[in-house]
Amino acid sequence: MKFSIIGGGSFGTTLAQVLVDNGHTVMIYDINEEFVKKINQKNTHPFFDGSLSKEIKATLNLEETVAFANYFIIATPAKAIRDILKSINLLLKTPSVFVSVSKGLEPDTLYRTSEITEAEIDKQNLRGFVYLSGPCHAEELFVRKITTMVSFSKDQELAKEIQVAFSNNYLRIYTSDDVIGAEIAAAVKNTIAVASGIAYGYGMGENARAALITRGAVEILQIVKVMGGSKDTVYGLAGIGDLIVTCSSFHSRNFVAGKKIGEGESCEDVLTNAKMVVEGLRTIEAVHNIGKKYDLTLPLIDGCYSIIKGKQTIGEALNELLMRDLKKE
Repeated sequence: MKFSIIGGGSFGTTLAQVLVDNGHTVMIYDINEEFVKKINQKNTHPFFDGSLSKEIKATLNLEETVAFANYFIIATPAKAIRDILKSINLLLKTPSVFVSVSKGLEPDTLYRTSEITEAEIDKQNLRGFVYLSGPCHAEELFVRKITTMVSFSKDQELAKEIQVAFSNNYLRIYTSDDVIGAEIAAAVKNTIAVASGIAYGYGMGENARAALITRGAVEILQIVKVMGGSKDTVYGLAGIGDLIVTCSSFHSRNFVAGKKIGEGESCEDVLTNAKMVVEGLRTIEAVHNIGKKYDLTLPLIDGCYSIIKGKQTIGEALNELLMRDLKKE
């Protein structure tokens, strides 16, 4: 099979390596000339120490990328997805499969990747959509450490097709049809990861962060349910699994960003100095607005939003959180 990967960052490049390991042919498209040159000329990537397969090629040319394959892995930041899909749609000549690994919501519309794909890819050009998610740090998958993910699609035959394409002796893929639950859980858990990082940077202990992750799962569940997703997804790899790894690892850019805020850096400085996109900081406002729209009780998310927006200090938000009315769990 041939795959075109849209986005040559850490995760897109790692998935290219997985696909080549499995005998597939890939081409990476990116607008970053440095990434493309290093992949093509040195078989390396700025975000990794190890070498890439020589079979992985990259390009700055979108037309070449679209002509290369009819399976597209979308690995760009959420805010860039609509524009790139518009451009791809104009170049498509055959029905194609779109596999998203983006973990965020479109900032202005709150749309999920699947919704954006259905809006921007003409029906005759869209064979199907798959969302690939789970507890997966690119840094570990790149060096072939054991990882599990889930292939989500309304079309279960297509979900299985992607499952088989990516599965091997270090990456195990499951299937599910709950695209909504997976996309929402993936976006919201990034905000909880920021909150976990803030707690760590502020000096709270492991007891506090364990409580934060647990109660964060409750807030994720509320949002997933009101948006039409399944609680089973929240309790699975793309929910609790991804939440645990994102909230407790220095590989997590959302956790690290939160840690810096907890240590006193401003949100603006963290975003400016980040080498990779921090989706959690971009998603917090969107998730906060979902809570307001549906009248949900989201104390962790709302507190994190207040800190990020400068409405409260960490101490003030923490005190308000802990002094809420006592109740049953």
